[in-house]
Amino acid sequence: MPYTAPLDKVVGGTFTHTEFNTLADAAEAAFVTATTTTGSTAYTLTVDDAAKVVETTAATAVVLTVPPNSAVPFAIGTVVSPRQYGAGQITVTPGTGVTVRSRGAALKTAGQYAEATLTKRATDEWVLTGDLVT
Repeated sequence: MPYTAPLDKVVGGTFTHTEFNTLADAAEAAFVTATTTTGSTAYTLTVDDAAKVVETTAATAVVLTVPPNSAVPFAIGTVVSPRQYGAGQITVTPGTGVTVRSRGAALKTAGQYAEATLTKRATDEWVLTGDLVT
């Protein structure tokens, strides 16, 4: 169960040692990510990829598909971070009915070791930022 700190303790209050440790553990857990690694040249995100780095190791181009909410119901606010570890450039491709927005319509990683962030903004809308090219 998540720990909710009482407002009087957050604003100018003091925490007991146990309360502080519980709050610190909860904050750390929110930022710890695991990695899904794939050598495939085609990968469709799954609900298990939420809050993870999806690292590709392929030597040739990779198509990473963002599925529609009807197929994979990610929560709004979900973050997934594609990382190009191999030589194969990642192209982020929206599934049917999905919109992926990015600055300058850049949907490809810039090169080996490039990383991006996909954030679910609405039911079938994602925002892609990071080390990207068109």
